[in-house]
Order: sequence, then structure tokens, then C-alpha cells
Amino acid sequence: MVNRVPSLNGLKAFEAAARHMSFTKAAQELNVTQTAISHQIRRLEDELGVRLFLRLKDGLALTTEGHMYLPGVRSAFQELRYSTEMLLESNKKSELTISTLVSLASKWLLPRLASFQNAFPDIDVRVTASTELVDFRKGSVDAAIRYGYGDWKGLRADWLMSDEIFPVCSPNLLAGPTALRMPGDLANHTLLQVSGMTCNDWNMWLSAAGQPKKLAEGTRLTFDLAMMAVQAAIDGLGVCIGRSTYVDDDLKAGKLVAPFSLRLKSDLGFYLVTPEEFASSKKVVAFRTWLIDILRGSESIF
Repeated sequence: MVNRVPSLNGLKAFEAAARHMSFTKAAQELNVTQTAISHQIRRLEDELGVRLFLRLKDGLALTTEGHMYLPGVRSAFQELRYSTEMLLESNKKSELTISTLVSLASKWLLPRLASFQNAFPDIDVRVTASTELVDFRKGSVDAAIRYGYGDWKGLRADWLMSDEIFPVCSPNLLAGPTALRMPGDLANHTLLQVSGMTCNDWNMWLSAAGQPKKLAEGTRLTFDLAMMAVQAAIDGLGVCIGRSTYVDDDLKAGKLVAPFSLRLKSDLGFYLVTPEEFASSKKVVAFRTWLIDILRGSESIF
């Protein structure tokens, strides 16, 4: 019977390899070689006197003993991470690092962030904006706002808001010989759209509006970021297929108008995503609560 804690390096290697079911991916996460992971786990197995993994031709599999051991080891590391987070929060002013999409940061989050700072002056907020998914394993990001279906394995995902899809344009496009009065008038204008997950928005909306396929094949300008497409619409370069999250503030300010009443509900949504071990930390709970309260008070989101 083991009367002391086994090798910490071995336990870390075991937990990472079991989570990924790969020595290679565990090595990448822990910044060591695959050989080092293999040796650490072998030493742990020798120390315990049991085999934790089956080394198969097509990959790894946990033994019965490995399945029994994993929940406790994983829980222990989660408790260590959480306790460390609590210690650091209690000894210094908290820093909260949020990763989000560039356009969401610019068009939605930043204009509202002052109210969070007023409510929680002891939390310094750092916003990092990127189109790439954040890698929580690197440890620099506390939470992320992601767009999708909320099915990110191993992470807590709290639903925040969904989008409505509809055309928006400068008020100037509602006047003159090519004024927008009905969907068919879009044939006289450049359609502005965003690449990536939302690249089919115009096709979906035009189909729902009963417009011919030929109209959907008209002149378009495509942007990498929603904020660029929205700004192009404000500048009168064309009609943007907007998503409510990115255009509601500009609609309220009169910079944009929605020329048609038809709006489509999106199946995708925004989620606050956090690693399970940090989801209950005080700074993350504060940000999550603030976000949800802000959204509950915003009628235009729903």
C-alpha cells in the first residue's frame, strides 16, 4: 500500500494523457517530449504497482485501474488550481482576462464595460480580441465569449444571447431613385457580408424573403470582421446583412436603419466559456453575473 503521494510529475502526465488519450497531446500541453510523458507514466505505474494504460496499436486505453484512479486525480488537480486562484485573488487586486471576438469586443462589449468597472473596481479587466478559439491550457485567459452551439467539451458554457439576422443600411439609401422600399430593390445595391460562420446569412434571408436566386448572386463586398461590414454600411457602401448583436447600438443611434421588417432567428448564440476549475472563482462569477444582468435588462437582444 502506498503511504505517500506518488510522483507529482507522474500524476500530471497521467491526468493529461488520460484526458487527451494521447501521450503526444499530453506532451504538447505540458511542454515536454512524448518520451518524457511515457517514462513519467511508466514510473508512476511501477510506483503504484498497477498498469494505468493499455498501449494498443491504434492508440491508448485506460485499464480498469486507470478508470478507477482518474476521477480522484483529476479532482485533486482541479482543487489545486482553484485553491491557487483563490489565494492569488485574496493577496492582490484581481486581474480578469477575457478573450472574445474582435467585432463583439468593439461593437458590443467595450461600450458596456465601464459599468462592470464601476461595479467591481477591485477587478482589473484585460480584453484580448481574436478570431481564433482560445486555448485555456496556456493559462493566460480566465474566460472567453464564444459564438456557436455551446457544445465545447470539458468547458462550462453559459448561454448569453442569440442573434436576429436582417439587412441594415445607411438612412441615405432610403431616398433617391434606387431607394430601398421592398426586398427586390436590393438588386440595385451592393450586398455587404462577413466571411466565416455567417457567410450564408444573405442567402438565408433572401430565400426567406421569397427573392429569386439571381438576386442572391448580385454584387457583394465580403469582410473578415463584422465591424468592418457594419462600418461600410454606415458609410453608404451598400446594404449589410446584420446580426442584432453588432448593429443594435448603431440602429438606436440612427447611424443605421433596418429597411425591412423580416428578421430571422439564428441557431447560433454567444456563450461565456470557462474551464470548470475556474468557473466558480470570484472574478469569473462577478463577470458572469454582470453579463447576464446586462442582457436581461436589454430588450433589444431578444
